[in-house]
Amino acid sequence: MEAAFLGVESSVLGRRWVGPDPERARQAEALAQSTRLPHSVCSVLARAGVDPDAALSYLSPALRDLLPDPRSLRDMERAAARFLEAVAAQEKIAIFADYDVDGGASAALLICWLRAMGQQARLYIPDRIDEGYGPNEPAMRELASAHDLIICVDCGTLSHDPIAAAAGADVIVLDHHLGAETLPPALAVVNPNRQDESGDLGHLCAAGVVFLMLVEANRQLRAQGRQGPDLMMLLDLVALATVADVAPLIGVNRAFVRQGLKVMAARQRVGLRALADVARLETAPSAYHLGFVLGPRVNAGGRIGAADLGARLLACDDPQEAESLAARLDQLNTERREIEAAVRAAALAQAEARGVDGALVWAAGDGWHPGVIGIAAARLKEAMNRPAIVIGLEGAQGKGSGRSVPGVDLGAAIHRLVQEGLLEKGGGHRMAAGLTVARDKLDAAMVRLDALLAQQGAGQAGARALHLDGVLMPAAATAELVTQLDTAGPFGASAPAPRFAFPDMRIRSIRRMGETHLRARFTDGQGAELEAVAFGAFENALGPLIAGAQGQRLHLAGKLEINQWGGRSTVQLRLEDAARPKVE
Repeated sequence: MEAAFLGVESSVLGRRWVGPDPERARQAEALAQSTRLPHSVCSVLARAGVDPDAALSYLSPALRDLLPDPRSLRDMERAAARFLEAVAAQEKIAIFADYDVDGGASAALLICWLRAMGQQARLYIPDRIDEGYGPNEPAMRELASAHDLIICVDCGTLSHDPIAAAAGADVIVLDHHLGAETLPPALAVVNPNRQDESGDLGHLCAAGVVFLMLVEANRQLRAQGRQGPDLMMLLDLVALATVADVAPLIGVNRAFVRQGLKVMAARQRVGLRALADVARLETAPSAYHLGFVLGPRVNAGGRIGAADLGARLLACDDPQEAESLAARLDQLNTERREIEAAVRAAALAQAEARGVDGALVWAAGDGWHPGVIGIAAARLKEAMNRPAIVIGLEGAQGKGSGRSVPGVDLGAAIHRLVQEGLLEKGGGHRMAAGLTVARDKLDAAMVRLDALLAQQGAGQAGARALHLDGVLMPAAATAELVTQLDTAGPFGASAPAPRFAFPDMRIRSIRRMGETHLRARFTDGQGAELEAVAFGAFENALGPLIAGAQGQRLHLAGKLEINQWGGRSTVQLRLEDAARPKVE
């Protein structure tokens, strides 16, 4: 094992600092020599596996260069052709969507495209509590009785019986969740994670799949001598879904998000503009804002309110209606945070009491709101560095949500439990999954899931690592460097934001902000200073360490960012960890 970076085997938060290995350092040096970019930027590029001759194109990803041929996905031509046939004949179209951001954005993509063509579609999003995830037989039967075409987005790949119930209507599935050995009886199932697909596009979220279907539809229209709607203006929806669904920011997903953020910055979509205003987002959006500011608000309706609020907002073209929907979603998001905090605390206490020595951490409780168990599972995963499942029990049944860690395919393990009869239902993808389990099979199912995840290496990572891209000094932390680092983004799943260590810094001043946050200034002793902010620092050991370290020296670690306040822009360190230097 490589020596810990700066000798930090266990930081104040119990993390082992890991820096670039020798090979990556050599790659970064080669990139620096060929591109003349700062070494810190080249270290990030080397981490992403970028060769010197590809560096410039990587920093400016062009959608036209990265967009895959839609026809590389099975059933794509058939799906687009049937969609256009319905448009040409002005058939009645229904869109059945999942209740999360990806489902809502996927539905909004279709609704906006159809609106541009002068047509409408009925939106149907199931209630999370009453109907659960995905198509159900009563809803599909009712939709089929009044529509010619039903398009299932971000769901449907495992819905054999509900799709069979849609007699009299054609069904198209545009999804990305893991498929079974057999497909449902739909006219077309377009899904990069079908078992008969190569998996090369398995990183797409459902909105990405829907976008490719619209690319193919526009292509077929051009072959007919007709012009389709402008797809570039829809990329804000694809970007939002890609980040909010924690899709890996690799390949075409990078271009989707980069271009989508540019579209979003123009504030042309009234729903997203209203949502940004109610969230008091005063700067151009970043991937962080998609995942942690806008995404949770879009999700709030599906979690604890009316399931269709998010999709309606994203597809809305009336400013007054958009403002009303955004205000409602913002209110629901506040309520969601309160409910989530209670479930999260109870789940964490239960998991700790059960023990965290296995491959899986899990918790289950009566009455836990199904709309927040996924977030609670994500927090458990982060705290324990293991796949986590949180289950809300109601009567004889429990509905759960799980989150995984890199390198462990939770969706495949959940699918295995369904095949073995330990789960009533279940599905998902590598990093997230949902399940339904009988109360009397709960313990046996979790024991079996723990064993399956252990076979994949879960729970063997030891102390959680903090991966750092190198060392910086305060004088090098300039606005120009932050801008150059941003060109290597966007950052998110499978593309972590750059993190740097500032070694042997002296804490100059400390100011507590509210109950849990702090702000500090530190110096290298050579005259250069930098400000640091640590949100939630007093919820763990970081806050007390910094608060008591004025005048002392510490190794600091975190992400550089631009702080805009009072009309001024300054560079600051988003402080994430700290350690005392070793005494030789």
